[in-house]
Amino acid sequence: MGDPNAACLNLYQVVFSPTSPISVGIALKYNDAVEMDHWLRRRIRMCYWKQWRRVRRRIGKLIKLGAPRYQAILTGLSRKGYWHLAKTLSMNYGLGNEFLQRQGLTSIRSLWIGIHYPTKVR
Repeated sequence: MGDPNAACLNLYQVVFSPTSPISVGIALKYNDAVEMDHWLRRRIRMCYWKQWRRVRRRIGKLIKLGAPRYQAILTGLSRKGYWHLAKTLSMNYGLGNEFLQRQGLTSIRSLWIGIHYPTKVR
């Protein structure tokens, strides 16, 4: 198939390229920016889940990242698809917004607010 890391890197490059409508800030309503932000975070969580591959590694990583032990085990043993599991409680605990921000993800919502409502220097 293909390398899941390459697909995630491609996604990041498309969304944050200088010519992207997101980085330019055109034609995006606030609700669209929030919806795209949610989608992107879920997609990144899905890429991490794909990257971990094995059940033992998935459970261990979730616990290490701060997810409740029982929830991490349930999620790790689940047979649901990647996209479905990217929205579970343990994934949101382990790979929360703070974690993604530390990894370098910029919020599309905050970019939109910064473009449309810049702070005024007094």
